[in-house]
Amino acid sequence: MGNTFAYIMLLGWPLIAVRLYQLKTIQEATLWTIIGGFMLLPVKTTVPFPVIWQLGKDTMLVFSAIVGCWLIKRQKIKFFTNIGLLQVLVIMLFVGRIMTVELNSGSLIVGGRFLKGLTSADLRSTIIVTFVQLAPFLIGRQFFRSYEDQLLMFRFLVIAGLIYSIPMFYEVRMTPQLHTMIYGYFPHSFLQQARDGGFRPVVFMGHGLLVAFFTVCVLISVVTLDKVGEKIRKRTLSLVGYYFVFVLILCKSKAALLYGLFAFVAVKKISYTNQFRMAIFLVILTLTYPILSITKIFPHQQVIELATEYMGAERAASLSFRFDNERILLAHGSEHFFFGWGGWGRNRVYDKETGRDISVTDGRWIITFGTSGFLGYIAEYGLLALCVFRAKSAVKRSKDEKELTLLAAHALLVALMMVDQLPNASLSSWLWLVAGILLGRSEDMRDKKMTIRSLDNI
Repeated sequence: MGNTFAYIMLLGWPLIAVRLYQLKTIQEATLWTIIGGFMLLPVKTTVPFPVIWQLGKDTMLVFSAIVGCWLIKRQKIKFFTNIGLLQVLVIMLFVGRIMTVELNSGSLIVGGRFLKGLTSADLRSTIIVTFVQLAPFLIGRQFFRSYEDQLLMFRFLVIAGLIYSIPMFYEVRMTPQLHTMIYGYFPHSFLQQARDGGFRPVVFMGHGLLVAFFTVCVLISVVTLDKVGEKIRKRTLSLVGYYFVFVLILCKSKAALLYGLFAFVAVKKISYTNQFRMAIFLVILTLTYPILSITKIFPHQQVIELATEYMGAERAASLSFRFDNERILLAHGSEHFFFGWGGWGRNRVYDKETGRDISVTDGRWIITFGTSGFLGYIAEYGLLALCVFRAKSAVKRSKDEKELTLLAAHALLVALMMVDQLPNASLSSWLWLVAGILLGRSEDMRDKKMTIRSLDNI
């Protein structure tokens, strides 16, 4: 339960969004509504709402953006236009989750623990939740089509990161307490934020790992803008990139630091062609990871040994713990391989004697696989992968170095976003928006080239 101000912020965000959509372009208003709201609103504060039961931070951001697009800008969000792979994946996601509910109506008893079956209420909730999940993705695809729109997203992330670095520094020095000071409670385990004799900054994102990946996205944006010669308030960004490397170090997340340094070097020093190759490799790795794990092809033990050598015994032990949990969760999930077990804890593993929960679900991928099955996993991650593949195909449509630089860096960002879902669960509405913007820009480049060719043939 948050304090009064937490509920004022949560319930007042649609009003703020309405004003933003009245004053700004649909692109600027959407960035402020979804990304700005993710940076500011309280975590885990919810209010009752018909059909979906609880309206929280992520759902409020998306509903606010939908209201702004539909009611203020008079723009309908198009879920279906021409039938293609995108629409097939969207249908697969909806149908798969409906099938999950239908196939899990029976209750379960494990070691004396009762797990309820899924009902028609869960069906309604599932449809709404899937709609809310996809809405920012489709908003990004539909309304961010031009080079200027894509550039705006990168610029917004840099400015947002510069602003957010101030409270981040405060929490590194004073411990993560801003959420408690402003909203009256801490939204996660405080001990999980302790690292290397200090603390990770959390601010209003709920966990230090989310702040760390946000910083990775900001760092990629800074380096990309610097490479294309963009400035913020007439100031070059070369030193700002190193500033965010320092900020990322203070986030005390080794995985995020690895992502950030990899992307920093890749965008700064490597050609856009090779950046696309890296992005495609990371996407394929993420898509095939469940099958590689089930068939025991993925080299888990070798990864643990590398972690021991380069990251220390403590981090290697943490990684081993994750892999052990993945193994038992995969075995359980494979019993309902195609459509999963659904929610209400049915995807977790319980001791058959005591009913005690003996599993930990850290990664988004294992949560998706356990609740929605392999088809749900392919549909959800296929949408993200489609963005990167479409961007790669759009390379042939342009010879402008700036356009291609932005496109390659954006594709690398989305690929890293997918990889981060293996150890973590960071796929919130603002990242769906970022992925949708990549898809929209890629399709626009493709469509314009096809139009030019058609005109040439007349």
